[in-house]
Amino acid sequence: MERILITPRSLSKGGHPALALLEAAGYSLAMPAPGAIPDEAALIAALPGCVGWLAGVEPVSERVLEAADRLRVISRNGTGVDNLPLRAIEDRGIELRRAEGTNARGVAELALALTLAGLRQIVWTHEGMRKGEWPRQIGREMCEATIGIVGLGAIGATLAQLCLDLGAKVRGYDPFANAERVVHSNFTRVDLEEAITGVDAISLHAPMPEDGRPLITAARLAAMAPATVLVNTARAGLVDAGALLAALDSGRVACYATDVFETEPPAPSPLLGHPKVVLTSHIGGFTDASVERSTVRAVANLLDALARDAH
Repeated sequence: MERILITPRSLSKGGHPALALLEAAGYSLAMPAPGAIPDEAALIAALPGCVGWLAGVEPVSERVLEAADRLRVISRNGTGVDNLPLRAIEDRGIELRRAEGTNARGVAELALALTLAGLRQIVWTHEGMRKGEWPRQIGREMCEATIGIVGLGAIGATLAQLCLDLGAKVRGYDPFANAERVVHSNFTRVDLEEAITGVDAISLHAPMPEDGRPLITAARLAAMAPATVLVNTARAGLVDAGALLAALDSGRVACYATDVFETEPPAPSPLLGHPKVVLTSHIGGFTDASVERSTVRAVANLLDALARDAH
């Protein structure tokens, strides 16, 4: 019986109905790290003999792929592929499928929640009250705010519409998105510098630049309006961590809210321990609806690729 590797944390405990479709199609399922992210050794041990891989966010090295002696397709139960060695996958002739757009609503709603938390200083106020204090800092309303969105893919475009529905003005940057991606009288397509300067909040929804350097550099942080809220549900490397720490200390950035980290779980650091930083544990797409949509699409993609490959 041919095997399929299952590694997303939301699925590797088993029991999801969509996984039964794989078994009904005659495949056995390998789950090397139930409910957790498998490490390199676990992946290397589990991959031999697998023809398909339903993959999550686990880091995958070229060394891991060397153990993939029969692998024909990798199906991501999400959109991002930064964790995968794309060139090595292509060189080995392995098909890569993505569940595009399936978690867009979940991530966009979290980005909106983090933006609101920053504009109203919700976490800072909560922490002060837990200490017996009575902290009060004047907030900003969305209907009076200008929001800069970097990246207008499925997630960024969904967030733009949510912000527009709340009365905000939105500036969107994306050199590749269709001109009709977001259409609204309060929406403007701008270049990157305009998207991040003179706005109340910025939300990042872009891939890493090809050179691997941060998109939000020290110079760009310095050009932001005082007390900008910066939200990152995309990739930790998009922001220069050292420069961001200085911007938080100076008040240039009023709040940095992030759902993404270089390693997960992250090690303690001065940035992550900063009182103006709001942290969530990569939960953007971790909603009932998003997980369901992603899983159903990823399984369908996997079965389709394997069926076509069999012919």
